[in-house]
Amino acid sequence: MDFVEITEGKTSVLVPVQDNTTQFPPGSAPVFFNRRMELNRDLTILLLSILKPSDYLDAMGATGIRGIRVATECEIPVTIADRDPGAVELIRKNTARSGIDIPVIERDVNSLLSEQSFDAVDLDPFGTPAWVIDAAIRGTRRFLFVTATDTAPLCGAHLKAGIRRYGAVPMNTEYHSEVGLRILLGFVARETVKYDRGIEPLFCYAREHFTRLHLRILRGAKAADATVGHLGYIHQCKKCPYREEQQGLVAVSRTCPRCGEPLVPIGPLWLGSIRRDGIAAELGHLAEVTDLGTKNDLLKILAACAEELATSSFYDYHVLAKGLGCSPPPISTVLERIQAGGYAVSRTHFSGYGIKTDAPLEVVLDAISAQQ
Repeated sequence: MDFVEITEGKTSVLVPVQDNTTQFPPGSAPVFFNRRMELNRDLTILLLSILKPSDYLDAMGATGIRGIRVATECEIPVTIADRDPGAVELIRKNTARSGIDIPVIERDVNSLLSEQSFDAVDLDPFGTPAWVIDAAIRGTRRFLFVTATDTAPLCGAHLKAGIRRYGAVPMNTEYHSEVGLRILLGFVARETVKYDRGIEPLFCYAREHFTRLHLRILRGAKAADATVGHLGYIHQCKKCPYREEQQGLVAVSRTCPRCGEPLVPIGPLWLGSIRRDGIAAELGHLAEVTDLGTKNDLLKILAACAEELATSSFYDYHVLAKGLGCSPPPISTVLERIQAGGYAVSRTHFSGYGIKTDAPLEVVLDAISAQQ
């Protein structure tokens, strides 16, 4: 296996050389490394620097880059695990180079987390994390971080796979990226409440090729009941942009008030807030003074998240303008018109054309179609 040295943050590791003629991901290398996930890892470093867990498990270490960065840059006791012997060998080589004493375990994560617990557990699989969530909940004391890269099943492009993996019905809407995040979050929530535990989303977000959850695990039946209270459905009309929320795990038949068509339930999914109040701004301040390779992109995402309303979906105003048969005005104009009506409105990190608001759909449509 040929290696190349890469640096992220303050940490340098060896990673396998990828064959550029093969499809990536997963690529041809015997140990997986995704350079496009640097922003994901950078944000994890920022959040752990705030949370300061007593220990941390990088449960699917691969090259070890995530766990070694946490140990080096956050000064948190770290354990790295992987079930692949080749990955474990590379992780041990990289930990030796780091000069930090980091336990490295060759073991399947389901087995490990059935016997040991950690204050913070980080799951970063290739594809779906669904197969390991149950064990991760049992093996997490306080903080659970989850990455999913199977965005097509989560967002409704691969409907049957989404239903099989997450026990929910997605839909490939213009706000599918948020649907995917909320279906994943709802799945983790349903798995958690089985153990009389609940979840608090600390900072959850989506990029074009992954969804990332940072959660606090809360103990007790009260916390579990409160978590169930955040689960429900988005009912979407198939003929027009109208949608509405419904709390509860049993979907209730509803009709579109605009066109009389039956609404289609999406879910069950998470309807509550996807991040703790103020945390995006706190992460942004920390990012400003931290040496990170993706700082510019991170600051843009964090700024958008800091302003983002906690509604359960967003409108793509270009899609709405097309349906109205008009040219879309500048997004700033649309926001100003909605705000002038006394409604809350914001942009969203999910899409450059996305608008979140508590205004009725007709108000949004009028703001788009109004003459200059």
